[in-house]
Amino acid sequence: MTNRLKGASLAVLAFLAAGCATTHPKAPAVFFPPAPEPPRLQYLTSFSGLKDVEKQSAFDRFVVGAQQDIKIDKPYGVGIYDGRIYVCDTNSTVLVFDLKSRSFGALKGASGPGALVAPANISIEKDGTKYVADPSRGQIVVFDRNDDYLKAYGAPGGWRPVDAVPFEDRLYVADVANGLVKIFDKQSGEMIKAIGDKGEPSERLDRPTNLAFDGQGYLYVTDIGRFQVVKFDRDGHFKATFGKPGDNLGHFARPKGIALDRQGRLYAVDASFNNVQIFNGEGRLLMFFGGSGEAAGSFTLPAKVAIDYDNLQYFQQYAQADFQIEYLVLVTSQFGPRLVNVFAFGQEKGKTYPSDEEVLKQIEERRKKELEKQPKE
Repeated sequence: MTNRLKGASLAVLAFLAAGCATTHPKAPAVFFPPAPEPPRLQYLTSFSGLKDVEKQSAFDRFVVGAQQDIKIDKPYGVGIYDGRIYVCDTNSTVLVFDLKSRSFGALKGASGPGALVAPANISIEKDGTKYVADPSRGQIVVFDRNDDYLKAYGAPGGWRPVDAVPFEDRLYVADVANGLVKIFDKQSGEMIKAIGDKGEPSERLDRPTNLAFDGQGYLYVTDIGRFQVVKFDRDGHFKATFGKPGDNLGHFARPKGIALDRQGRLYAVDASFNNVQIFNGEGRLLMFFGGSGEAAGSFTLPAKVAIDYDNLQYFQQYAQADFQIEYLVLVTSQFGPRLVNVFAFGQEKGKTYPSDEEVLKQIEERRKKELEKQPKE
């Protein structure tokens, strides 16, 4: 081997060794609520594009150059199934982060009859069936567990379906144009009835945008015209409301996505506050997380929240060693450096945590003390 070749080989080896040896200091963990309160949510990681899943080796960078970072443009809906995160990019299609194959790309079946125009929301059943609400196409587009196109619900024109959630043999669809939640028979695709146009004015819907079911089969509807989340039974009978217009905790300014955990806690996104508020089953605020900015755990125009119990193994590596994860919370942010944010709900080992009822008592006591400190007129 000539001296010139030896020198080149040594240079490559040195470059690769430097690339392999490079370490980045681990950022401090971000918890909500902040200390000294016992932590309930930890920010874990985020996904915005190709480089968040496909890691390029130092050798590849040296030989072919740095790969182009393909990114999400403007996300809204999000869901996760079998190690794959599905993101509705309202400016293109549904994009998929495959955590198993470490790949990123468009939903396989979203072409031909399954082509999407401006997908807004996605819901995924236990068997992997996916329902994508596309208001610009004017249909709910359905894909199977393998991401192949199955069928579509509804006819384009005359409505704007912005969310769709299955429950048993029915599909519930938020039609923001007509102020209704329309119920379809999943098998036949025929519309059965509509919710939100009957009863007292306080029971009617204005502009429903996001839907979710709890474990008991109650339907929750985000209504941006009412600045509330409205609760119905599955047949459309009004039950309750969560929140009201305002800028205080427990109020809404721009309510968006909603989700419920197995204990019946309601997670509700507010794009104006740049946070997610958590309510108990009676509509009382337990806590909130997020906030404005570009720091880890913050949001810029958050849109959707989703809860998942089945994919913890893909995120355990990001959690603090003593933080026990109960479930994942995914939140999309429409702008900023972190577009799909992943949090873990859980608790630290060895710590005693108050029940939700005890948390509410503590909140009430703090409010009383604050009122007592205020000067009397």
